[in-house]
Amino acid sequence: MSLTLVIAVLVVALMFEYINGFHDTANSIATVVATKALSPGTAVLLAACTNLLGAMWGTAVAKTISSGLIDANVVAITPQLLICALLGATIWDLITWWWGLPSSSSHALVGGLCGAALAAAGGDWHAILWSIPAEHWWLGKGLLNKVILPMVVSPALGFALGYIVMGVLFALLSFLGGLGGRIQRGTRPHIINAVFKKTQIVSSSFMGLSHGLNDAQKTMGIIALALAAATSAGSLDHLPWWLSFLRTEADASGQFGIATWIKATCAVVMAAGTMAGGWRIIRTLGHKMVKLHPVNGVAADTAASTVIITASMLGIPVSTTHNVSAAIMGVGTAKRANAIKWTVVERMVWAWILTLPIAGALAYALVSALKMFF
Repeated sequence: MSLTLVIAVLVVALMFEYINGFHDTANSIATVVATKALSPGTAVLLAACTNLLGAMWGTAVAKTISSGLIDANVVAITPQLLICALLGATIWDLITWWWGLPSSSSHALVGGLCGAALAAAGGDWHAILWSIPAEHWWLGKGLLNKVILPMVVSPALGFALGYIVMGVLFALLSFLGGLGGRIQRGTRPHIINAVFKKTQIVSSSFMGLSHGLNDAQKTMGIIALALAAATSAGSLDHLPWWLSFLRTEADASGQFGIATWIKATCAVVMAAGTMAGGWRIIRTLGHKMVKLHPVNGVAADTAASTVIITASMLGIPVSTTHNVSAAIMGVGTAKRANAIKWTVVERMVWAWILTLPIAGALAYALVSALKMFF
């Protein structure tokens, strides 16, 4: 493994992080833009700052990506494998961004990583860690425990919390003056909207923080994986002193440490990507799926960020996209079931279902092409 290939992994990983910034951050600010609590420019700036803070907070998700999905005893973790995994995820992200569909960069990356590992192992499915049980399923390792089950459970929780928080807010407003019912029927009292527009700035900040906490860590995990493999292979033994920071060792449990420079670099790149925007996806989530008022935005942001932060602390790489979308659905359903444009939801759900296998297939094809021609 040459230093050039290691640098290539770093460059492609940071490209993916940048794309993740403008692709998934659109999900985190969709509600605050749709309700006009903040202008698009201010919302993007807020998201960039909170993403930066979130990315520097914790490493549990990064360790899952770096050591909890692929069995390094079955398949060698090479730069070529990681580059193909990242490219497979990036291609699918760009396709869904062009279509304006809020797909999951998290699941695209996981799918790409699994597809690339499967191809590199010659079709040996043991290359993928499927399930390593623990006392509780969320403490275990493997694709089933850390990705597939949360892919179902976390949006369900987001929907339920969105519905509950919205119901509680309606009840509170009704208790305070009968305004909740009027909001639910579609009117927009000036005082209530003014209060919740200010409140939504806080809830949107938590949404951005949770996005940085979970999503930025996935690329950190890929970079740590590449550097640990290069260190183990001896490729980084003779670096000049000013590049010695690239060496990364696994600890006694086989997990890789996430150096501060990796966290800082990923955080800054994601923040830069955030500044690029992502208006196609914002229109889908904030305008096409359901009409949102500030009180709805507060409920959706609160529900989604609660689920994402909890998952991040447990090292579970959940989808910001899925949770924000599900929370908005829950909020819309609390207003009335027909408030949701279910045809839009159907297109989104198909994107959710197809992300893992398509990103995996793209990465599998890229690795297979490399093996065939080189």
